[in-house]
Amino acid sequence: MAEVLKAEVASFEYAWTEDDFLRCLRQRNCIGMVAEVNDRIVGFMIYELHKSKLHILNFAVAPNVRRTGIGRLMVKKLIGKLSTHRRSKITLAVRERNLAAQLFFRNQDFKAVRVLRDYYEDSGEDAFLMEFRVEEEEEQYDVPVNRIAQFEEN
Repeated sequence: MAEVLKAEVASFEYAWTEDDFLRCLRQRNCIGMVAEVNDRIVGFMIYELHKSKLHILNFAVAPNVRRTGIGRLMVKKLIGKLSTHRRSKITLAVRERNLAAQLFFRNQDFKAVRVLRDYYEDSGEDAFLMEFRVEEEEEQYDVPVNRIAQFEEN
C-alpha cells in the first residue's frame, strides 16, 4: 500500500488517502490491479465492475517510469477483460485540467463523450467522461446453408 500511496501522491493534487483505497476495495464490485517492475509497484488502477461496463475510479503510473509503456499495458490488460457479449465498454472521468491523462487515454482509443459539470467535490472542477468501446467483430466464417430450404423455395 505504501508504494501505491507514493504513486498516488506524486500523481494527483487531490490524492486519495489509504482509507479511500480501503473503503473502495472493500466493496464487492471494486477491483484493484498493480503493475510491478523488479518487485516494485510502479502503477495501479482501481476499477468497478458494472453489468455492461468497467469504470476506472483511479489510475496512476509512478512519475519516474511514465512513458515506458506501463500505463498502456495496464489499459490493454483491462481491455482484455471486455467482451462484446457482456461488458463492452470502459469509462472514466478525467479532470478538465489533466491534459496529460486526456492525451494518454485518447492514445489508447478512448473518446471524450460528455462534460461532467462541477464533477469534483474537492475543487468544483469539471471532468470529461471518456469511454472505450469494444468494436463488434463481423463473422469471419461462412454461415451454413440449409440446402433443403433453398430447394423448397424453388
